[in-house]
Amino acid sequence: MHFLDQAKIFIRSGAGGPGAVSFRREKFMEYGGPDGGNGGKGGDIIFEAVAGLNTLIDFRYTQHFRAPRGSGGAGQNRTGAGGDDLIIKVPVGTQILADTEEREVLADLTTVGERRVFLRGGDGGRGNASYKTSTNRAPRQHGQGWPNEEAWVWLRLKLLADAGLVGLPNAGKSTFINAVTNAQAKVGAYAFTTLRPQLGVVRHKGLEFVVADIPGLIEGAAEGAGVGDRFLGHIERCRVLLHLVDANDADVAESYRIVRDELDAYGAGLIDKPAIVALNKIDTLDDELIAALSAELEEASGAPVIPLSGVSGVGVDWVLDKLLEAIGPEGAAVADDDEGEDAIEWSPI
Repeated sequence: MHFLDQAKIFIRSGAGGPGAVSFRREKFMEYGGPDGGNGGKGGDIIFEAVAGLNTLIDFRYTQHFRAPRGSGGAGQNRTGAGGDDLIIKVPVGTQILADTEEREVLADLTTVGERRVFLRGGDGGRGNASYKTSTNRAPRQHGQGWPNEEAWVWLRLKLLADAGLVGLPNAGKSTFINAVTNAQAKVGAYAFTTLRPQLGVVRHKGLEFVVADIPGLIEGAAEGAGVGDRFLGHIERCRVLLHLVDANDADVAESYRIVRDELDAYGAGLIDKPAIVALNKIDTLDDELIAALSAELEEASGAPVIPLSGVSGVGVDWVLDKLLEAIGPEGAAVADDDEGEDAIEWSPI
């Protein structure tokens, strides 16, 4: 399945149906009179957040959504049928933005089943029966129905995850998420192996939480270098960040600084999020070098550094303990004992 986190669509609610002009004409009925019914209401445009979706790819091929209009009224005071509401299903974490330069956020769907009536259908027009008065016994006017509403909007998906992985390309983020979940992130000995976000569910000590892996950052990502910073939006909702630094880098302190500078340049509070720093790929080093690099990285970050190897498993439980501690009991869910150790409830993107 291809990953798409932005899409532009056109939406239009249904117009109201026209009211009817009708007069009662029945045999043996001495008095007739107007009996035209009102028109039906047009359908609403409703956005609904549903489970099981983690991409906006469907909106690349279907970009226009129109709700049906209401039916016209009829004689015998019959009201026209209302148009059916059009429900547009989107992944949890989808934002609806105005099609303007500012891209104002108009709605943010963050929970499963959340619905938002975005465009309301027009009300039906009045039938001539509703115009009858003591001085106007046979009105022939009627309402045409209220018009619909329409708009172009942007959909932007920000994945919902408890922890986010950040680091330079080839920092070992994909290897780590593959080790702690059964996500199938691509791993390769070249930069930018990961080109799209990955999700996985970690099961640890009877609890589970969601981890997001995004493509690596390089210096100048905020200005579009590499794959840019467009995927950083997927970790805006994370409670904690896991910053992985490759122990084989020439300068681990500089590697740490580059990523932190890009988080700061992006904004959205990423630089202020709790962060756990780990020196990754220590399986390739001896103990003395690990201690020296950890001390250097600790001095640069001002935080404790966890030696880690996603390949050998060294330090993995330590990191998961720290992530659980940062996420807190309100963020982690109780794991289902019937499932496998690394079962994934959210399919990898």
